[in-house]
Amino acid sequence: MSNNENLESKRWLIAIAAVIMQLCLGTVYAWSVFKKPLITAHGWTEPATQAAFMICIGMIGLAAAFGGTLMNMKGPRFVATIGGILFGIGTLLAGLADQTGNLILLYIGFGFIGGLGNGFGYITPIATLIKWFPDKRGLVTGLAVMGFGMGAFFMGKIAPDMINSMGVANTFYIWGAIFLVLVTASAQLFKNPPAGWLPAGFTPSAAKGTSAADSFTFEEAFRTPQWFMLWGMLFLNISAGLGLLSQLSPMAQEILKKTITDEKALAVAGGGIVAIASIFNGLGRLFWAWLSDAIGRKNVFLIMFISQAILYIILPKIADPTIFTIVACYLLACYGGGFATMPAFAADGFGPANIAKIYGIMLTAWGLAGIVGPLVFSLPALKPVALYVAAGLLIVGFLDALIYKKPEKAK
Repeated sequence: MSNNENLESKRWLIAIAAVIMQLCLGTVYAWSVFKKPLITAHGWTEPATQAAFMICIGMIGLAAAFGGTLMNMKGPRFVATIGGILFGIGTLLAGLADQTGNLILLYIGFGFIGGLGNGFGYITPIATLIKWFPDKRGLVTGLAVMGFGMGAFFMGKIAPDMINSMGVANTFYIWGAIFLVLVTASAQLFKNPPAGWLPAGFTPSAAKGTSAADSFTFEEAFRTPQWFMLWGMLFLNISAGLGLLSQLSPMAQEILKKTITDEKALAVAGGGIVAIASIFNGLGRLFWAWLSDAIGRKNVFLIMFISQAILYIILPKIADPTIFTIVACYLLACYGGGFATMPAFAADGFGPANIAKIYGIMLTAWGLAGIVGPLVFSLPALKPVALYVAAGLLIVGFLDALIYKKPEKAK
């Protein structure tokens, strides 16, 4: 087998490891399954309990930004390994927080430590795979973050029964141990390709985006309005999606309680809708990223923004569980699609050479959206109009995408 064939096999092995890692990290999106049992057990208020999720998402964005810079110094294996260890420990501490009834420990464990590890783990496979797959940027980033979206499916499907049978603490302990093993083991496969390597038969095309040779430095990218426009698109799409995700199980239960009266059965049914919608969060990442290779990243964002805005306006009027589930599935598919398409969007505009830092710092949009979205959906004063606020954010995103043009590097 030639060296190029070895490298071809290696990049697909890294892609598999990336999916496994992201499946574990994406379980954080099933937070709404844990929220109600924690509130019931300890008497914590919803905003206080929701703050753990907000801290976690905020830390993911900040950690991804720092992790992208750290990757340039220490390499992807180091950053991903640290991420796996911290995410596993954070989940274990979340179990201890429930066992001791300590809300501050939940903030520290699930929020700060778990979020830090999650962010380190999240940025590593994306930035690494963009370098290994210059010929399939959209598809491969979609494949990687599909795992992140699908992670909530497994947690949403399995965790409610685990919580009912063994409690929240033991559920966190078991998953924390799984994360320590799987994420850190997957991290050992990550490595950058040799300098100048390209897949056999692939020739970079200027029409498809900026090449490695013409890549922007972070400082050059940060001085362009396009960097901030992409940051804005990411922030607006995530804010709407995370707000919905943070309340999806309670919203579903509110509709289902007309036919289901048993509290435990209601929680399981609500978790089932979270699980189903999470499948589309994952599949949407693969679909929209694949489609962006064909019709362009900008067109994908335009379609996602306007269609979501319309559905968020319609959602409060839906009372049928089946229709609610279908709409939720589409909205989460678009939410995940933004995550999957944006790394390739950024690489097309600024080149792949420094994408770890350029896109990593762009993920601060995720951190801020992790505060804004869930806050809008949980504050009593905003709850009645939260879905309309989300629609407004998405309309602003549509206008942002409409005026976006690829940046030109100064000569």
